Formats: sequence, C-alpha cells, structure tokens
Amino acid sequence: MDALRIILAFGWAALMFVYLLGDVLRIFAGHYRPGRIEGQPTQPWMWLVAAAFMIIPIAMMLLSLLLPATVLLWTTLLACVGLVVFNAIALPYEGLYDNVLIVVGWVLNGFLAWQAWVGLAH
Repeated sequence: MDALRIILAFGWAALMFVYLLGDVLRIFAGHYRPGRIEGQPTQPWMWLVAAAFMIIPIAMMLLSLLLPATVLLWTTLLACVGLVVFNAIALPYEGLYDNVLIVVGWVLNGFLAWQAWVGLAH
C-alpha cells in the first residue's frame, strides 16, 4: 500500500475525530439544545446536511485507499475546500474551544490538501 494513501486516510480520520470532539465538548459545555441549530428550530433537511457533512471525512478515508491517483488528488482538494468553506460559514461558535477546533480542522484540511498535491500531482 502506498504510504501517501495511508497518510491521507489517517489524516481524514484525525479530522473526523476533531469534528466529533467539538460535538462532544459542545454537549458537555451546555452549548447544545436538542432540535435546534444556532438557536433556531431545525427542519429535517438540516439534519440531512449535517449528516452529509460528517460523512465526507468518512468517505474520504475509504476513497483515499481506493481511487486512482489523479481522481484522488482532485477529490481531496475539492473535499478540503468544501469543508473549510462550510466551517467558515458557521463561525463564530459560542465556545472558544469550538472556534479553536475549527482552526485545527482548517490546519488538517491544509495538510491533507498539501499532501495530496505534493504526493499525487507529480
């Protein structure tokens, strides 16, 4: 197995753990109200969007191991940019920990994009 593909798969796993850590801390910090997003009542489609967002890193773990190199490069770049934009739209969060974890997620997305670009584009 190509070492770069393993690095990418584990990088996506790390990003997923950062997202999950933010969710867990938000619950324990009391910054979570069931059935609401940013204090507003939710619609069923909002939860579908949230699920799709969380599935991206999970899917990328598997795709990092399976896709051809050129397709993986562009899929990784697109996923990284999409996740950074999605997270930027949601800022700022109530807790400092959440905002810091978003920045950590951006750094991980930058790392993943850089690894894909350097390792797969040449």
